[in-house]
Amino acid sequence: MRFQTRNLSPKGARIARSLFALALILPMAACDTISNFNPFEKEEKYKPEITPSVPAETIYNEGLGLLQKNEFDSAAKKFSDLDKQYPFSVWSKKALILQTYAYYTGRNYEEAINSGKRYLTLHPSTPDAAYAAYMVGMSYYNQIPDVTRDQERTEKALLALQEVVTRWPQSEYASDAKFKIQVTKDQLAGREMTVGRYYLQKRNYTAAINRFRLVVSQYQTTNQIEEALARLAEAYMALGIVAEAQTAGAILGHNFPDSRWYKDTYALLQTKGLEPREDGGSWMSKAMRAFRIG
Repeated sequence: MRFQTRNLSPKGARIARSLFALALILPMAACDTISNFNPFEKEEKYKPEITPSVPAETIYNEGLGLLQKNEFDSAAKKFSDLDKQYPFSVWSKKALILQTYAYYTGRNYEEAINSGKRYLTLHPSTPDAAYAAYMVGMSYYNQIPDVTRDQERTEKALLALQEVVTRWPQSEYASDAKFKIQVTKDQLAGREMTVGRYYLQKRNYTAAINRFRLVVSQYQTTNQIEEALARLAEAYMALGIVAEAQTAGAILGHNFPDSRWYKDTYALLQTKGLEPREDGGSWMSKAMRAFRIG
């Protein structure tokens, strides 16, 4: 092959010839360099490392051992590895419920919620499904904040625990779930009362009534109901809506005659020469009808 240097200066021609010669040499050098990096060209042949498969039962027992040592995060990881290595097997199912338990016991509630929900998605009809749902509910329950803060976790705990009672009413977890449901409702009612008292103090009576009304309508069985009725009477009296104030007093007196809240409400009505008297057409009367004591 002839290298053409037409139209080049003498110096340019010399540089071009040098570059052409170098280009002929480089491929040979490159081949030698590549050979140096090729493990199959060496005396020692490349041997891929193969990790032996650990039996599922071995991983499972290792996870149980970690649980017994209270090493909950490590146990959860071990059960997670088992789930990944033997997916859709009976070992995976066992591992997932124990992973939920390990996370919950180790107070890693977010991961307990995730693994519990995953178990319910994959195995909704198994005997352990009720326990998985209970763990989800309890993980939310244990994160309930005080009444001055947002109650999103409380609402999620209520829904999750209600699912336990609704879907597995005969399970061993249903009784405790019912008790916890009442606690969550007390908490949610307490939140409404806190906000309602704030508005009442600011003399924003309409806003206060809306909060107290929510307690009477939705949380009639909570420990907040007596005060809610009393506060409604107070707010309605302040607005001059006498009939509703009297109705609140009458319902309070009928259901909680010995309550200090009834005594305070009765005294408030007396300052205007009024008596407790229920209006059957009132929203309060309709809301409390199913709740009547005695």
